[in-house]
Amino acid sequence: MSCTVFLDLLAREAPPVEFEAPLVEARAAGAAPEVLAELDRAKLAALRVRALLEHRARREAELSALFETAGDLAGLRDVGAVLEAIVRRARRLLHADISYMTLHDPDHGDTYMRVTDGSVSAAFRALRLPMGAGLGGLVAQTGTPYASADYFSDERFRHRTHIDAAVKEEALVAILGVPMRLGAQIIGVLFAANRSARPFAQEEVALLASLAAHAAVALDNARLLEETRTALGELSAANRLLRAHSASVERAAQAHDRMTGLVVRGGGVEDVAAVVTDILGGAIVVVDADGRRLAEVGSAGDLDEAEVAAAAAASRRLGRTVQRGELWVASVASGAENLGTLALRTPDEVSGADQRILERAALVTALLLLFRRTAAAAEGRVRGELLDDLLTGRAVHSDALHGRARLLGVDLDAPHILLVARHRAEEPISAQRTAFWAASDASSRHGLVAARGQETILLLPGTEPAAAARRVARELGASLGTPVTAGAAGPVHGPAAVAEAYREARRCAEALLALGREGEGAGSDELGFVGLLIGRDRDVGGFLHGAIGPVLAYDLRRGTALVRTLETYFGTGSSLSRTAERLHIHVNTVTQRLDRVGRLLGDGWQSPERALEIQLALRLNRLRPLAARPGDPTG
Repeated sequence: MSCTVFLDLLAREAPPVEFEAPLVEARAAGAAPEVLAELDRAKLAALRVRALLEHRARREAELSALFETAGDLAGLRDVGAVLEAIVRRARRLLHADISYMTLHDPDHGDTYMRVTDGSVSAAFRALRLPMGAGLGGLVAQTGTPYASADYFSDERFRHRTHIDAAVKEEALVAILGVPMRLGAQIIGVLFAANRSARPFAQEEVALLASLAAHAAVALDNARLLEETRTALGELSAANRLLRAHSASVERAAQAHDRMTGLVVRGGGVEDVAAVVTDILGGAIVVVDADGRRLAEVGSAGDLDEAEVAAAAAASRRLGRTVQRGELWVASVASGAENLGTLALRTPDEVSGADQRILERAALVTALLLLFRRTAAAAEGRVRGELLDDLLTGRAVHSDALHGRARLLGVDLDAPHILLVARHRAEEPISAQRTAFWAASDASSRHGLVAARGQETILLLPGTEPAAAARRVARELGASLGTPVTAGAAGPVHGPAAVAEAYREARRCAEALLALGREGEGAGSDELGFVGLLIGRDRDVGGFLHGAIGPVLAYDLRRGTALVRTLETYFGTGSSLSRTAERLHIHVNTVTQRLDRVGRLLGDGWQSPERALEIQLALRLNRLRPLAARPGDPTG
């Protein structure tokens, strides 16, 4: 029989058992021993060639798989997909029932199942292996490949109940594990396992180790790619931040230059507000310490005054801008003194750098308000000196006096109103506010202002004393936050009448206070009989003597309290019991005192006409200190 039959078997990749058939047939045919020997040699040679071809084919498949894995790494997009491909190829090339990969978890100090292929057990896929426990834990701890032909009878590693239970549920018997190295570090383990006992050849260990190396490279590339992406993201964010910072610095520099220019050019609060809205957008309102709007640019709408005041207080306390919804509030202050508030309304977020612009605008606004106050104070001193000269009557007919008035824009020959305003506030800040308000008011109306103790004196153009007094009481009171009482006299014509008008306006203010009308403003013509008596050509003493003179004389001579009893009696509606209660005396005592009054004043003192006259006299008696001044025509 020819040896070419073995070549045919090799060509059609026949299984090894078929290579025995030619030899069996030759023996059956009675071939000579030398022929049988030749056939046996040819058979062995053919089997060696077959084994070599199988090895070459297997090696080609392994190299192809490694090449595909390398290609996966070169086009790495999803590290999970690459690891799954590696595990799947390991299972196919090693003809294993299952392959899987565990990775080291540095936070927990153990390894966890990352990828599986061929697994049917949920418990196995969720398995975690402590370092040194189980075959995988041993490989991860030592960095050495381990193969076990029969896992449950292998005593080379520590068995753990939960690990063995999961392996048993997966029905694994033979397991091969190789370390995944990244330099000197073991980052995981790649496994191939069978559900029946089998040894693993050295070539299979080497192949699995090569795939494990590729898996380690894939993980490292993924880490580097993630770090690169993170670095690029951080660089991009830093670049955006740098651009935003540069823009904010440029805006801040622009705002600083424009606001500085405003101060140099003598701009006002309105100009500062316009700069802020031009740079930051939105709408802005500037209010003074009393809540009055000094400027508004854009449509800020209605503001909750209480909310703005609370935000301004917080801004002063914290020294920075405070946000309240769409409002960004910065306090305008000089030391501990509140000068006002800047309120910017915008739906956009205001960055920290832009908040500094608003705070710089508040500072410039404070400077402008202080400049205005200083200028007003200087002008107020000049106006005060001129009004002092008019009040004292010095050189009222001199040309120099009229020349000084013309320089201040005051026409002394026009009709004027003389006002005296009084308030109880004594704090330095209240005095400053009063002076600032009065100087501003007098300057804007081409009038004069002076201060004497608790009095603020204004000489303003006009012909209606009562209206002017009410306005001053209302506006100055709102500025100070305390009641202001204003008395007015006039109109006066010419400097010579100013001193007398001052005395009348002063008596009018004192009369308002004595009558319990604090916080009001009035002229003497509005005070009825009191106005007549505190005005010029009055006879207060004669009226008092005729109405209650005997009672006044009796009290003065005996030290009694008949006048006080009369005032209380009329004040309670002629009630004896309430009079006694208020005076803390017995009703009989009240009766006795009123009998004494009747004997002093005569019969009919409680008739309506006499009672009204007596009550008026009692009221005037309280006003008597102001109704009889040195130099007055009556007393």
